[in-house]
Amino acid sequence: QVQLVESGGGLVQTGGSLRLSCAASGRPFSSLNMGWFRQAPGKEREFVAAIRWTDGIKRYSDSVKDRFTIARDNAKNTVYLQMNSLKPEDTAVYLCAAASYIMTTQAMGVPNSYTYWGQGTQVTVSP
Repeated sequence: QVQLVESGGGLVQTGGSLRLSCAASGRPFSSLNMGWFRQAPGKEREFVAAIRWTDGIKRYSDSVKDRFTIARDNAKNTVYLQMNSLKPEDTAVYLCAAASYIMTTQAMGVPNSYTYWGQGTQVTVSP
């Protein structure tokens, strides 16, 4: 079993930055694929970014590419999402997810590929 706890959300103006953190516990962090998803009210869960444990490959959605950066610190059992140039359409609950099996590049962006989920942290970007 893996426990995930997100932090770092908040209210920020358009163009601002936030860094989200997700602390994992319960099994060796270095062998976990880690992903960030988001969900706005009335919308489906949307892929944001992911990092694969086997080779460090990163994937981003087109909507956040070049603005957001995912990174992991295996010594701290934590994955980060640095979000720059935030836009009102980035407003959502951001959720951290993890999975331990060997994941294909395509699967990295699919919510059902992940076994464990955090509770989420709210990010609100004002106009």
